[in-house]
Amino acid sequence: MKIIVSGGGTGGHIYPALALIRTIKKEYPKTQFLYIGTEKGLEADIIRRENIPFETINITGFKRSLSLENLKTIFRFFKGVRDSKKLLKKFNPDAVVGTGGYVCGPVVYAAAKKRIPTIIHEQNSIPGLTNKFLSRYVDKVAVCFEQVREYFPESKVVLTGNPRASEVIGKKKMGVIQSFGLRDDLPIALIFGGSRGARPINEVVIKSLSQLSTKPYQVLYVTGESHYDEVRKEAELFGEFNNIVILPFIHNMQELLASVDVVIGRAGATSLAEITALGLPSILIPSPYVTNNHQEKNAEALVEKGAAYMLTEKELTSQRLIEAIDRILLDESERTNMGNASKKLGIQDASNRLFDVIKELTNNR
Repeated sequence: MKIIVSGGGTGGHIYPALALIRTIKKEYPKTQFLYIGTEKGLEADIIRRENIPFETINITGFKRSLSLENLKTIFRFFKGVRDSKKLLKKFNPDAVVGTGGYVCGPVVYAAAKKRIPTIIHEQNSIPGLTNKFLSRYVDKVAVCFEQVREYFPESKVVLTGNPRASEVIGKKKMGVIQSFGLRDDLPIALIFGGSRGARPINEVVIKSLSQLSTKPYQVLYVTGESHYDEVRKEAELFGEFNNIVILPFIHNMQELLASVDVVIGRAGATSLAEITALGLPSILIPSPYVTNNHQEKNAEALVEKGAAYMLTEKELTSQRLIEAIDRILLDESERTNMGNASKKLGIQDASNRLFDVIKELTNNR
């Protein structure tokens, strides 16, 4: 089988695509892949490092206001369609999968017009513009949240979950907690604001360090590399902590997630997929700086089921954060109930589900 995958702009579009590719390659090593992205996107470095064949087209996203740049984007889109058709003809795929971001617009559209089986994958509870547009042309729309069904043609929607979730299962290893200087006989709260960190979260956590240092649980606090030096200086004013470890970045995050008791951080689709696959309770602080405020909607999907607490940035204070952590880590019953609710929302075999959709479409071709 030959599959084209396209998606880019953010890790939330790229890493699910990578997880899908890895799963398929593991079970069907002879499957050939071509990834189509942009040269300026994160995918250019990430996909090439994985040694996956990679081609680019030139395309930009639409501005959400009246702009002459949008006219240029329309021209780039149609050129992108022409360029995509050339790549499709050369590679001759059995299916094309778009995982989001404006780059997959012309790629998936071109494939649909050539009657190649097409699937888009929507990670969030509110779809992006590209996926809303493509949903009119593709064969199937794979989703991670039931709430997003209403935005797409019902007959095309299939709940698969996020392939990224499949990669955290079975990652728990002995000695991971000790490698961070923590004990394995006390509960652990992981606080992080994403790979780059989040200043509003850091500001509140710094104010909370003194109280957190007196708690009968541990805190692993990941600041983001750009914020680490500043946070470290602030933290040193409080002295040494026996139960708090502060780090700029964690490379083996999947192994760590499998070893903690609660996660405090943003509500990106990939993070939530990992959290629910592992059945972890969480305290979600949605980023208000994302399109359509989709992180808050993502968080609400977990809160409604009792799997998470949510604190918006406007609500976030040191006291509220500490109270939320206490409610989970100092009450074993609450922690268990939230974990069970989280587990029910998780889809552990998302990659296989998505591949099943691909196989079904190609078999019916």
